[in-house]
Amino acid sequence: MTGRGQVSAGDLLELVRSGRATTRGALQQVTGLSRATVGQRLDRLFRAGWLREGAGGPVDSPLGGRPSITLEFDDEHAVVLAADLDTRHVRAAVLSLTGEILAEHSGILVIEDGPETVLGELGCWFAELLEKAGHAADEVCGIGLAVPGPVDSETGRVVQPPIMPGWDGYDITGRLARAFTEHTGAPRVPVLVDNDANLMAYGEQRTGYPDCSAFVLVKVSTGIGAGVVVDGSLFRGIDGGAGDIGHIRVGADALCRCGSYGCLAAVASGGAVARRLAEAGVRAASGSDVRDLLAAGHPEALGLAREAGRQVGDVLATVVTLLNPGVLMIAGDLAGTAFVTGVRELLYQRALPRSTAHLEVVTSRLGERAGLVGAGALVVEYLYAPERVEERLAALGV
Repeated sequence: MTGRGQVSAGDLLELVRSGRATTRGALQQVTGLSRATVGQRLDRLFRAGWLREGAGGPVDSPLGGRPSITLEFDDEHAVVLAADLDTRHVRAAVLSLTGEILAEHSGILVIEDGPETVLGELGCWFAELLEKAGHAADEVCGIGLAVPGPVDSETGRVVQPPIMPGWDGYDITGRLARAFTEHTGAPRVPVLVDNDANLMAYGEQRTGYPDCSAFVLVKVSTGIGAGVVVDGSLFRGIDGGAGDIGHIRVGADALCRCGSYGCLAAVASGGAVARRLAEAGVRAASGSDVRDLLAAGHPEALGLAREAGRQVGDVLATVVTLLNPGVLMIAGDLAGTAFVTGVRELLYQRALPRSTAHLEVVTSRLGERAGLVGAGALVVEYLYAPERVEERLAALGV
């Protein structure tokens, strides 16, 4: 917290949202502001509809008196839209500001059809989902989008994505904002875009492992990618390329979709396993097909998944040694017992005992909703950051 004069209404909202100070008295104590100044700044938040009074808290004074009134973030004043794109499948939802999914839809949208088509259709989905959830379009405060490629977080554009032909450098945020307006008639809202593994990691860490200061999620589906959360924030690298472990060379001869030979994704992704199954006469064309075969206990699929897990585990031994995470989560189409067993075999064999002494190797808690929850959380944290709260309050005239 900065000096008294610099403590803004946004700072007070952050203290309430985080639970660090939830009464007027506590806000005075933490910030050093006078009772009158705290009251003035809280009044702006009440007029915006972002705060509400809760039940009375414990009496602060040992001499008794009236209980202090608690302050709460009003999570009902707006909703968030989110979508998680895969190569042939999209999941979209309306979420509350606390991450509850209010309405959801999944279906086929082929990413190779290009951003103009896919994002336009997504705008239509959003309009239908809002009606299903019983919320008006003008209640939407922002949109979050997860994509299967590296994203420059400053621009919201994907950068040389191996499995997203036609999307490189495209203005995703602008097109999706227009599509939302075209199909709902509502004003444009902010659109935030990030890599799918990043947003899955963000959603899983925030909901299931909030105290883990170094968290890694590895998504193994059509491709392979990792999301890293350090001290509660996503680690993206300088231009969004962090975590792209699917293109680490592992010495194989297989041709990867990125154009190089020997990438981990070319030999151990869901797509790679599907290809090997197809070569053996088993009907499989994608990671989702492999997932279904694994769920059915198909012996050849189980064997190849375990082998793929060992190849990924070999790479993850280096990742774990470098980052020393407390949690390593395996997610995606292959994240079943066979694959995770293979990961554990090589990871514990290759990594130093010290690197794995306090490591939990787990599977996804949120499942297919992880990317949606992470995308929604990204929007909320962006819009209710202290500096942005001030901008938004000014725009509202309060």
